[in-house]
Amino acid sequence: MKRAIALLLAAGWVCAQRGPLPESTDVGQTGLPGRAVFDAAAGSYRITGAGANIWAAEDSFHFAWKRAAGDLTITAEAAWTDTGGHPHKKAGPMLRATLDADSPHASVMIHADGLIALQFRRAKGGVTEEIRSPLRAPARVRLARHGNVISFEVAKPGGPFQPGGALTVPLPETVHAGLAVCSHDATRAETAVIPGVELIEDGVVPDKERVVESTLEIVDIGTGERRIVRRAREHFEAPNWTPDGKALVYNGGGKMWRIPVEGGTPELIPTGDVRCNNDHVISADGRWLAISGSVGRDPSKIYIVPIAGGEPRLVTEKGPSYLHGWSPDMKKLVYCAQRNGEYDIYEIPAEGGEEIRLTDAPGLDDGPEYSPDGKLIYFNSERTGLMRIWGMNADGTGQRMISQGPESADWFAHFSPDGKRIAYLSYDKSVQGHPANKDVVIRLAEASGENPRVLVTLFGGQGTMNVPNWAPDSKRFAFVSYRLVKKRPD
Repeated sequence: MKRAIALLLAAGWVCAQRGPLPESTDVGQTGLPGRAVFDAAAGSYRITGAGANIWAAEDSFHFAWKRAAGDLTITAEAAWTDTGGHPHKKAGPMLRATLDADSPHASVMIHADGLIALQFRRAKGGVTEEIRSPLRAPARVRLARHGNVISFEVAKPGGPFQPGGALTVPLPETVHAGLAVCSHDATRAETAVIPGVELIEDGVVPDKERVVESTLEIVDIGTGERRIVRRAREHFEAPNWTPDGKALVYNGGGKMWRIPVEGGTPELIPTGDVRCNNDHVISADGRWLAISGSVGRDPSKIYIVPIAGGEPRLVTEKGPSYLHGWSPDMKKLVYCAQRNGEYDIYEIPAEGGEEIRLTDAPGLDDGPEYSPDGKLIYFNSERTGLMRIWGMNADGTGQRMISQGPESADWFAHFSPDGKRIAYLSYDKSVQGHPANKDVVIRLAEASGENPRVLVTLFGGQGTMNVPNWAPDSKRFAFVSYRLVKKRPD
């Protein structure tokens, strides 16, 4: 890590904080004064702070900081000199609009009881919200800002960083960036030792100098822990798990790629002259890959190629057609298609032939997928005015809403292979379509739609999980998150 930072500094790509943070301030009504001391020999801070909390509409804590503009990353860890005190005393990196007690901010707080959370206030005097990490202290944490997108990652001692979450938190171009310590008790001061602090600044990055950074991840639905398979400054989308559980298939640059689940170098899957969009499904026996894509100026149509790649075989004569599901018996495909100006769900034999229209409600119907027993098809529909998850029998009868819980714009429900759960993508209800680069969550629910809960919070949308993405063991699924980051120098 240190060598990598040195190389980036030499290239003029980043600016790293050298020496102690220059300012040290009590924020809010702390009750007792705090202080910050930098131990140059040890390369660590000893920050003492009191204060009732960093929460709700106002904060009180001690803050070591500097002014920093634009994109930046702070990495740190923390330990307490006294194991007593309040279990929610907290320390960690913070970005703050002002030094007012009710200022907008984003911080990664390491609590004395081990809780680690991204905490943020989007508006002055507003409520504080949080995204909790499934990992607990001791750990190293990382807080990053790219434009208005705040993300955090957590690493256990000796382990790799795991994404914790990302979302938009509007902060001014120049912020107060540093380290916060709060005792959670205005009558008691607590001291945190914070070693190995890295503050890396990219500065203000114009939009024309940003590129998409895609991160292919796997989340464990039991623990919520996330693991990075591949991260690159390029755009790729829509991971699909092979039936043997050994690899992920995804699309990028109009081509299909395969990568081992453990990570490594992606391998191209040749698809002839077809330029793939983000829709693809693997046959139940793992031998075939069905894709949506275009040849030349033709609209999107559906093709099938061998799983290792080869000459595409056309399935749908009509377009545009966007593939989403393959029946468990491998006899039928279901897809979204525009016919006569209306997008509906259609079915066609996998060998080709006449398509059958399964939905006819006004408005967009999209994202159809078969249940593991082949008896149901789930899809998303805006027929009620808000995009929600719907279900029907495989022949198109019995159409009913599946989405439950808070109102949100829901897309692309995917069944776990054991048929017990669905995972789907949710936007804010104000969002139209499924655009890229938005705050979204992945919800996990029972197959009936009951008991939905947020499993992942991320910056993404289009391309995050458009295709079947569960592991064969029904314990994990894959998705792609995004950030808009500074271009690397040529």
